Amino acid sequence: MTMKTRRSLFIALCLLPGLVLFLLFKVYPTVQIFQKSLYLWTGLSDKPKFIGLKNYADMFQDDTFLLSLKNTGLLMLVVPVITLLIALVNASILTKSKLRERGLYRTVFFFPSILSFVVIAILWSFIYHPTMGFLNAGLETVGLGKWALPWLGDQRVVLWALAVTLIWQAAGYYMVIYMAGIDGISPDLYEAAELDGATRIQQFFHITIPMLWEIIRVTIIFSINGVLSISFVIVSVMTAGGPDHHSEVVMTYLYSQAFANSNFGYAMAIGVFIFIISMLLALLSNRLTERGSH
Repeated sequence: MTMKTRRSLFIALCLLPGLVLFLLFKVYPTVQIFQKSLYLWTGLSDKPKFIGLKNYADMFQDDTFLLSLKNTGLLMLVVPVITLLIALVNASILTKSKLRERGLYRTVFFFPSILSFVVIAILWSFIYHPTMGFLNAGLETVGLGKWALPWLGDQRVVLWALAVTLIWQAAGYYMVIYMAGIDGISPDLYEAAELDGATRIQQFFHITIPMLWEIIRVTIIFSINGVLSISFVIVSVMTAGGPDHHSEVVMTYLYSQAFANSNFGYAMAIGVFIFIISMLLALLSNRLTERGSH
């Protein structure tokens, strides 16, 4: 046995435990979800009934699912754009300005990202509380009491109130990523641009964004997928999908179908649908931003 063969065998043996665990706890359950989505199954019966694609057909006749899909789509469209824009602007300001308190601002903005999602949801529930909340109290203080609302109980604004929470939680995290990227840009580029008379805004659009474009592409995908996962916890704690399902998202609806209605087959069909949509959105986002990078 040659040295190269022994080295390859040693590497394979080292990777084998991790590969087995990955296949056992990732690949196998995923295959099972695809399979069980074709059955009528309560989760307790040993003999689920095969119904083919009926679960998938039922999804598009389920008004609550369609509403949750619409809500999720709106969050995935609005939250990443605003979050990444705020993060990018803050990162540029804190990196390029000569603020003594730069470290303090960086810590303050990043702090929400290290909090538990449950803690964040409880905190913002108190902020939005109709009678004891800081938001309505602040509006009353500045003479805008007529704008006070039951934020989490009003069908018109509840989704946007949740969007603000999601943006507040994530903006600092992406800001730190962008700051690291900006620190890696050669200062000579900014000095040359300044000598040519470029303003800070022109430098931002013609140097900072192009040089960070590959990082921005990655954070777009992370942000879109993050909305799917984080919104489940935020919605579950703050509104439980109410009022009248106007804050329901697909992940909370999936959970309620599985564990409240014992409709596991239908819930798994929703899970498969979410998986496919997530993959398509990631591919689409990657393709669109790739075109913009050339």
